[in-house]
Amino acid sequence: MQIITTINEMKALSDSFRKKNERIAFVPTMGNLHPGHIQLVERAETLAPKTIVSIFVNPLQFGANEDFDAYPRTLEHDRYLLELANVDALFTPARNEIYPDKNSNKEVIEFPGLSDILCGASRPGHFSGVAVVVKHLFETVQPDIAIFGEKDYQQVLVIKKLVAEYDLPVEIITIPTQRESDGLAMSSRNGYLSEQERQVAPLLYKTLCQARDQLRAKAVHFSEIEQQANEVLTKAGFKPDYFSIRHSGDLSEPAEDEKQLVILVAAYLGKTRLIDNILI
Repeated sequence: MQIITTINEMKALSDSFRKKNERIAFVPTMGNLHPGHIQLVERAETLAPKTIVSIFVNPLQFGANEDFDAYPRTLEHDRYLLELANVDALFTPARNEIYPDKNSNKEVIEFPGLSDILCGASRPGHFSGVAVVVKHLFETVQPDIAIFGEKDYQQVLVIKKLVAEYDLPVEIITIPTQRESDGLAMSSRNGYLSEQERQVAPLLYKTLCQARDQLRAKAVHFSEIEQQANEVLTKAGFKPDYFSIRHSGDLSEPAEDEKQLVILVAAYLGKTRLIDNILI
């Protein structure tokens, strides 16, 4: 596995692959890898001859009171996992490679009605930061395909919108959320949970499943389902940010007879913010 740290080196490597007509599958990450990330890598390897993974903890997608400084950096272990997974190249740029001057830190990419709702409303600027860094990474790595997990459902829609709006020649592939045996969605932030919180955390997915079953039964209005779910989570010790039933295509508020739905939840458990979703 090649270790690439600069934009020029990364572009040169991608160009060398292209000259051999070798397609590139790309998995962007912030590191602290877990089995869910490796599932993305394994999917990438079925789609193209060359697989590139990036690790970059992006400061633009963290708010002023969020955990940028505390976010786990586990590069050596991540490298080990990626070598075992037969990744062709790991791109680990420094901050000044992606954002070389103060003005680049001020770049904004927003999609009103999508990037400013749900997590975007709770974390102003978050999805702009995601869109900015993904655009930089796509322009540097020049992948044919990029693979993302569906746990970050709103993020996936933002990235698809980015690709469409900027006419980026990248196909976006998603894979289902990878879960622990008790249903908890795999996440780097699960490591923040105390032992007691970890026992409570699977209720997030259980509540989503209960809401899904209510929707399928068509016995309760959307607003009642959302209210009941918030009450269940609050009683269990969560601090819900939102529990929302939305149209799965654009996250707009759906009519009661809409069939293409996604239920999304974000909630704090102690100091840890967990997100999850389930498609109907």
